[in-house]
Amino acid sequence: MAQDAPQGRRFESPRASFDASGPKKPGDGDEVGGTCLEQTIVTARIEMLGVSKAFPGVRALDGVDFRVEAGEVHALMGENGAGKSTLIKIMTGAVQGDAGEIRLDGQTVRIGSTGDAQALGIGTVYQEVNLVPTMSVTKNMTLLRQPKRFGLIDWREARRRARQRLERLNIASQIDVERPLGSYSVAVQQLVAIARALEDDTRVLVLDEPTASLDANETALLFGIVRDLKARGIAIVFITHFIDQVYAIADRISVLRNGRRVGSAPTSELPPLQLIPMMLGRELETTERRAASESSAIHGEPILVAEGVGRRRVMAPFDLTLRPGEVVGLSGLLGSGRTEVAKLVFGAIKRDSGKLTIAGAEVKSASPARSLHLGVAYCPEDRKAEGLFAELSVRENIILGLQTKRGWLRRLSFDAQQALAEAMIEALGIATPDADKPVGQLSGGNQQKVVLARALTSDPRILILDEPTRGIDVGAHAEIVALIRKLCAEGLALLVASSELDELVAVSDRIAVLRDRRKVGEIEERAIDRQTIIDTIAGART
Repeated sequence: MAQDAPQGRRFESPRASFDASGPKKPGDGDEVGGTCLEQTIVTARIEMLGVSKAFPGVRALDGVDFRVEAGEVHALMGENGAGKSTLIKIMTGAVQGDAGEIRLDGQTVRIGSTGDAQALGIGTVYQEVNLVPTMSVTKNMTLLRQPKRFGLIDWREARRRARQRLERLNIASQIDVERPLGSYSVAVQQLVAIARALEDDTRVLVLDEPTASLDANETALLFGIVRDLKARGIAIVFITHFIDQVYAIADRISVLRNGRRVGSAPTSELPPLQLIPMMLGRELETTERRAASESSAIHGEPILVAEGVGRRRVMAPFDLTLRPGEVVGLSGLLGSGRTEVAKLVFGAIKRDSGKLTIAGAEVKSASPARSLHLGVAYCPEDRKAEGLFAELSVRENIILGLQTKRGWLRRLSFDAQQALAEAMIEALGIATPDADKPVGQLSGGNQQKVVLARALTSDPRILILDEPTRGIDVGAHAEIVALIRKLCAEGLALLVASSELDELVAVSDRIAVLRDRRKVGEIEERAIDRQTIIDTIAGART
């Protein structure tokens, strides 16, 4: 990272910072109506200039500028792969950038480790509380920095320091520092993590998805603390996928997409209808969509009915129906609840409310094994972590779903396994020299086809696809979209969760729209287009 550069720098007027044509290139100016806006010199609390970072095969950041002022809550937004995590890791010393500069209160600094960041007054609180629940609050607050006396830990002083840190957040009276941290709610654990991260000289606080596991009341409690910290002049970087929370707490929003900064603007000047297209990318072009009368074979009563299905802290109760031959899409921004809905329907997440009916029979206690027996198959979003056994062969991965459905006492013979695998390899066009090749050695697109093949060999009536085309090339993408259409025409009911709006527009008969882990609308076949989906996500339609 560059070390010596002049202090102070000119920045674009926030009103012109967003450009619907896409990310700005280094050196691009901002114009409105052809006239350059006035520029002012401002010293930020923390400033990252021209930051770049590449990993093998991936350019995670490309000349990104990011700045946060003292006493500002700055929301950092973007979908998966946008570069948010890498930018924050560079800011906090967990990762070293390849190029660029970091300034703190106008002074160029080098952050070579997380210890350097802490010494400079940069604290971080992650989504998953990085503390020990079985230990007391005191031990967590003073972990690795316990006060000592005569070579032994001075627990009396440690308790005093723990209370002192909690007093900074005005919560010392609500927390017994001798109780195990795990005995408190997730919200209190988050507050303890924040108190631990705050030092007397803290200048920047990074909150990475702090409300992901909180309910509305707990979120309100946390936001009260955040506002107090803001009033003390601390610069706060707030990373979240919850749109409503951004507009409730943030003063300014910056959006990253594909490793580049799309722009930055005050929250009051960037309504959701402008923010969401910036995050999703591309102009709102007209996309051709199949006509239901030509490609669809929807018929009969619903094969799946979800009534008030949900789980506290995971997904608000929702209603959903699915008919044979129908494709229902799940749309929403990252973190909106697409995967949670898919897993609740499949039973991978246990519901604590609502009623689920499959083929007319109520499912009292859903589970993946139970769903397979009822004819429901699931292709997860993360095929490497949840969908495949990389060391096993293509054949072994393909037959797992059917073998699980049959039970391990009715094992498929090798010949039966080989016949099924070869049939699926041919039907889906899986590029592999033979069925015994380790699936981890295939391309991403072919791995995705193996996941689909395994689901189809279980002979499902309902197929749930979570991001079926993520991380695959254009050719494989087109093949999988065509396969979805074919399965639909054959009467299979499909539930498709996807962040690709064009993909959903192309295959869906109906689209359920999600926002902040809540179903906020449903779009019927005749009204499906990109603009309607974006309007519904933004709250312009219900």
